[in-house]
Amino acid sequence: MELSIKPWILVLGANSDMGMATAKQYAASGYNVYLASRNIEALKQHAQDIQLRHNVECMVLEFDACDFERHQIFIDALPQLPTGILVAFGYMTEQVVAQENSTLAKLTIDTNFTSAVCIIEKFATMYSARGHGFIVGISSVAGDRGRKSNYIYGASKAGFSAYMAGLSHRFYNTDITVLTVKPGFVYTKMTQDLDLPAKLTATPDDVALAIKKGVDKNKGVIYVKPVWRLIMLIIKLLPGFIFNRTNL
Repeated sequence: MELSIKPWILVLGANSDMGMATAKQYAASGYNVYLASRNIEALKQHAQDIQLRHNVECMVLEFDACDFERHQIFIDALPQLPTGILVAFGYMTEQVVAQENSTLAKLTIDTNFTSAVCIIEKFATMYSARGHGFIVGISSVAGDRGRKSNYIYGASKAGFSAYMAGLSHRFYNTDITVLTVKPGFVYTKMTQDLDLPAKLTATPDDVALAIKKGVDKNKGVIYVKPVWRLIMLIIKLLPGFIFNRTNL
């Protein structure tokens, strides 16, 4: 296959609202796009729209984050190494469900942490050898401090944030950008039935634009809505005897 002169971005978890919005943001900036997910049928119409609207190449690829044995096979099949990757896949169930179902608790950890680390490390090795690239991971404010309302999900995201921080440290003073994204509340198909506070809630397009700007400015961590940085700082600084009385 003839290699494209345009850069590529690989979106892992492209069926997510934030993943798709970021794919379109980068396509509008002249990037070719790999859309990767387990459900590739749902991606095909999006791929056609991206190609026609932005005059870029857009390929649909099957990817199962928790199929660890196939990660390298997936990478080897890419026609061209992407300039950057976005890890937008994730899994969350209700806290009480995860408490009572160890299979779902494990799936939460494997999806949000273990699989993300395993696939990112492979790209990190290739980017290190090449000398440039960018790695973006969507984490969560839920990982900033463990809370009884979502501590299993939060623990998986806390681990992922810590991993991304270490990766960013590894690549400091290189041409490899490692960006951790903490969106806070986001209007998506999963939250459409929730009454979310408008001032604290981003749209997928807000997330996509923040990611593009964050990579361009070589940021390490961004809160899509800056107010979340202050909110989580206050929550983290609460003494235990006060924090434990809250209903967060």
